[in-house]
Amino acid sequence: MNILVLNSGSSSIKYQLIDTAKKEVLIKGKFEKIGYCDSMYSIKDKITGENVKEEKKEFLTHKLALEFILSKIDLNLIDAIGHRVVHGGEKFCKATVMTKELVSELEKINDLAPLHNPANIKGIKLCMELMPDKKNVAVFDTSFHNTIEKPKYIYPIPYKFYEKYGIRKYGFHGTSVKYVSQVVNGLLNKEDSKIIVCHLGNGASITAVRNNKSVDTSMGFTPLSGIPMGTRCGSIDPSIVKYLFEKGYNTQELFEILNEESGMKGICGISDNREMTEAMQNKDKMAELAFNVYSNRVSTFIGSYFVELEGVDAIVFTGGIGENSKETRKRICSKLKALNIHLDEEKNNSIKEDGLISCEDSSVKLYMIKTDEEMMIAKDTEEILI
Repeated sequence: MNILVLNSGSSSIKYQLIDTAKKEVLIKGKFEKIGYCDSMYSIKDKITGENVKEEKKEFLTHKLALEFILSKIDLNLIDAIGHRVVHGGEKFCKATVMTKELVSELEKINDLAPLHNPANIKGIKLCMELMPDKKNVAVFDTSFHNTIEKPKYIYPIPYKFYEKYGIRKYGFHGTSVKYVSQVVNGLLNKEDSKIIVCHLGNGASITAVRNNKSVDTSMGFTPLSGIPMGTRCGSIDPSIVKYLFEKGYNTQELFEILNEESGMKGICGISDNREMTEAMQNKDKMAELAFNVYSNRVSTFIGSYFVELEGVDAIVFTGGIGENSKETRKRICSKLKALNIHLDEEKNNSIKEDGLISCEDSSVKLYMIKTDEEMMIAKDTEEILI
């Protein structure tokens, strides 16, 4: 099948037309700054040979951008559309063929992901309008974590908050974790595999996976919790919020601080991992502190999940940082020697494609695997339609 994979953001659209049989991307591109006069687009089309790296073109609405995409594609090539949706709540626990009624149901949980879901839903509605004869499948970042058991997803706060408001751990990055764990499971060729996936990007999470099913994950009710990230604080003492509120900060200010001004940026003023690594090389003590805070929290989660899984077959690094930062992988693995986990520095320094980066005597295999969320969305879309 040829699946058009769409990731609709608040001011952006990323898209790929994927031939699932050949696992080949036929067309890909993106739109940025939709709604602004300086909006940009790019397209790489293997079918026609068109290749636009970055060109200014005004797209004042998502509809205009999507119409432009569809004018470039033979619609007969599209068998279905797969949409990335960040949050499915408890109702949407697997990839779902969307109808107008189900879209209305999905809109009821917009408050669980107010920065993402409304834009994701906009993409679904536009495809329904512009391609009424095509099936639209929503693939949720949260759905992979639906296998987490209740004692791990319930918070120790009054149970009525779960019953009334749905406050619980949901977990995120599920599509990425699912893709990567399937790849590694194939490499291990083991029936009951135990894998820890470190999805490290500007947003980051650690997930324990047993036999391709999520057992536990570091993110919770929102993508703010877990390990510290580029600008997000990760898990902190909740009383800090009350303390700062009493110091004069309002709730919106605190929300913005914890989401946009914290994490690595909060400690050293740098959110980009590459810039932080460069700063450390220049003996920046605050960058070194931030890097240590980050690697300590990651290794703590790995250790916790090592116990949870009763041993681990493989630890996987993926995401923008996990795939590209040899320094980050090295620092994290240096804290795991008590578990007889050893990184091969030569492999770690030279790896460019998916592969093994552990020493032969390491008790756990270490992998760097490039994630492919679009391919996973295409596969999930195809699977539900067959």
